[in-house]
Amino acid sequence: MKLHSIKLNSIKTNSIKKKRAMNFEKKSLFSWLFLLPSLIGVLVFFVIPFIVVIGYSFMNNPIQKEFVGFSNYVNVWNNASFRDASRNTLVFSFTAVPLAVVFSLLMAVMMESKLPYKSYFRSAFLSPLMVPTASIVLIWQIVFNFNGILNNFLVKFGDSKIDWFKSQEGFIVIISLFLWKNLGYNMILFMSALAGIPKELLEVAKIESANKFQVFWYVKLRFMSPTILFVTIMSLINSFKVFREVYLLTGDYPYGPFYMLQHFMNNTFATLDYQKLSSAAIIMFIVVSALIYVLYRLENEYGKDVEG
Repeated sequence: MKLHSIKLNSIKTNSIKKKRAMNFEKKSLFSWLFLLPSLIGVLVFFVIPFIVVIGYSFMNNPIQKEFVGFSNYVNVWNNASFRDASRNTLVFSFTAVPLAVVFSLLMAVMMESKLPYKSYFRSAFLSPLMVPTASIVLIWQIVFNFNGILNNFLVKFGDSKIDWFKSQEGFIVIISLFLWKNLGYNMILFMSALAGIPKELLEVAKIESANKFQVFWYVKLRFMSPTILFVTIMSLINSFKVFREVYLLTGDYPYGPFYMLQHFMNNTFATLDYQKLSSAAIIMFIVVSALIYVLYRLENEYGKDVEG
């Protein structure tokens, strides 16, 4: 009897396992069916075009399609316009992105405190996200034009006018535009991260006589490291997107600091120089991927104690 009951139990167990396996396979099949349209879209609009771009970067032109090795990369690297655009883009990104992260984090900390009219401040900081790009450009033209509001203000105090769009001071214009547009979104992300920190941990830190700076530096920042990484990457991506506003402000061939990598790409595309465009795009992809990898490693080193 005991052997018979054991056999029955084993049969039941095996049948349950088989049913679970079949249910899992069905769920997996349905999951892949739902994912299939997105996967096809990514393949058609991202993966295949990227492979084509890599192929073009090693050809003399899209018509003859002769393999030329790394000569396109060498020509692009030696191009003075590409070097100027790369330098301007890197200087802008390495200046604007840290400012955007630090200022938005400070704003989130301020919003976390008992600040009067806090909801109005949040709405004010988020309002740039609702303003169309053309309207943003119009505002900046009114403010920074040679006969604009800012220059008239400077003249009243005895200073001379500055041609903001044709001088080195133009760097201030695009930095202020980038910060004005992106601080509010970053602030909301940091506010949600601050709200997600365990209250028990903060209470333990207070019991251990930690001051506000120590709580912020050793507890809050550690738990916010994934959010800081995400905000930094998004700000880096948005720093490349500032080309839209700069292009509407200054056109195809702007002065000095306004000339970005996207200008070089756009002008190269206008001349149908696909091999140069493809090589520049791959170089840009490698640099951005390296920067994101470094950011991930830094976040992993800083936040591993919290995750463990």
